[in-house]
Amino acid sequence: MPGCAGLLLAAGAGTRFGAPKAAVELAGERLADRGVRLLRDGGCEPVVVVLGAAGVPVHSAIVVRNPDWETGMGSSLRAGLAALPPSAAAVVIALADQPLIGPGAVRRLVAAWRDGATAAVATYGGAPRNPVLLAREHFAEASTLAVGDVGARAFLRSHPGLAAEVPCDDVGDPADIDTPDDLARIAPSVPPPPR
Repeated sequence: MPGCAGLLLAAGAGTRFGAPKAAVELAGERLADRGVRLLRDGGCEPVVVVLGAAGVPVHSAIVVRNPDWETGMGSSLRAGLAALPPSAAAVVIALADQPLIGPGAVRRLVAAWRDGATAAVATYGGAPRNPVLLAREHFAEASTLAVGDVGARAFLRSHPGLAAEVPCDDVGDPADIDTPDDLARIAPSVPPPPR
């Protein structure tokens, strides 16, 4: 059966945080590595990581450098989608700065795709957030619409009703780490990575 890849967007400079978040450690694990583990544990293979401001080594993933990372998330989405192998019939897109999202959310999106959805979005409290799944048939248009600091949301907004909404309240929290205070608030609830 065709596979679902994972795409982790981790190229930003972390301006509000004060450092690139891909390299930030949480419970003894860098956010980039935690994001790769999220996608792998959720059933995605391969996993592509888009880096930009920080050139951190990332294991168990295909690393793509986005030379245009300063233009925003859109260029990272385009770079990541372009790097996916032809065997990837769909992709789950996640952000490195949302470490409380669990692999159960990824598994639910993949299950929705296997059940026929060509786009799916995780919801929390009924609101669409991340991660997002897109089938290959949408890659080209999603890339075209990803401009500036807009990722897959531009595509989803241009096709209301297309994405299956997948409730994920019980398998994670979409809280972002945007500042050091966010990291301090989130850190106590994050277990260390498995050894």
